[in-house]
Amino acid sequence: MHHSGRCHCGKIRFQFDADPIESGLRCNCSLCVRKGATMTAFTVAPDALQIDAAPDVLGTYRFGTETATHYFCQRCGIYPFHHPASAPTHYRINIGCLDGVDAAALPFSVYDGASL
Repeated sequence: MHHSGRCHCGKIRFQFDADPIESGLRCNCSLCVRKGATMTAFTVAPDALQIDAAPDVLGTYRFGTETATHYFCQRCGIYPFHHPASAPTHYRINIGCLDGVDAAALPFSVYDGASL
């Protein structure tokens, strides 16, 4: 299935192919708790994610061990995806940024990022 998404203002757009999204993942680390986003339960390989964003729009944030890289739009502030600490060369996608997927209606599990 083809998935496409964007940040709120549309300055960051992305797409990838994967199975239909039927569940999500939330993390209890200090950053993710504050973001409150539900992300994909699966990771996306870097060559499978096409990102369309100007370099001056796509911001990054790292903290703690600086293994995970969280991306955000420097214009609207929305987090569309990140490199998780558990798979730092792959991406997890913010389901709330995907077209046609209701993140609030999906069941989710919790990743214990607070213990890392």
